[in-house]
Amino acid sequence: MERMNVNPTRMMLTSLKKRLKTAVRGHKLLEDKRDELMKEFLELARENGRLRQEVEKALDRVYKNFTIAAAIMSQEVMEESLMYPKQGVELSVGSKNIMSVDVPVFEFQTTAKDTGDIIPYGFARTSGNLDKAVADLSDVFPMLLDLAAKEKETSLLAAELEKTRRRVNALEYVMIPRLEITIRYIQMKLDENERGNQTRLIKVKDMMLEQAIIERREKEEAARAQYAQT
Repeated sequence: MERMNVNPTRMMLTSLKKRLKTAVRGHKLLEDKRDELMKEFLELARENGRLRQEVEKALDRVYKNFTIAAAIMSQEVMEESLMYPKQGVELSVGSKNIMSVDVPVFEFQTTAKDTGDIIPYGFARTSGNLDKAVADLSDVFPMLLDLAAKEKETSLLAAELEKTRRRVNALEYVMIPRLEITIRYIQMKLDENERGNQTRLIKVKDMMLEQAIIERREKEEAARAQYAQT
């Protein structure tokens, strides 16, 4: 791992230690978020799979009844019966927040007061299978909206989970190791400079002591010479 290109100073060392502390704390928080996202994602995936099976079974019944009705009734009568629907639907889209992810919430409301009044045709020329198909389709519509919301929610959670996983790996395998290596490098340089300064101080002290000894000897010799002359 390559260290960061910084000046080995004490101020930089303090700054990098603060960054390392923040990175470690952020790594822990992102790990917790990743684990919670994974838990939410797995639960949602199971619920999504169960709901999809129910919707597919319900739609299979609808398609079968439509197929039988189309085989019994003429195309003109089928088209005329379904040309003007009796019930309308107003769809609204909201959102909710799951682990900092905004996921859609679909809500619908029928335009007619009687929600059960959905058959737009008379029963004289139509097949009972068409009645069953229309009724089953009306029942499966809320499930379809719920499935669409959960599909989108699953996709958004998967994207957020992947993004969080990349951030965790970037902190764990790139940023934190680089900070640790750089901190060790700066600490080593500062210790080396400190040892160099101590060595220089010792040398200066030795030189000063040596100079003091020489000066003292010179004074003593001068004193002895002066005493000898007298």
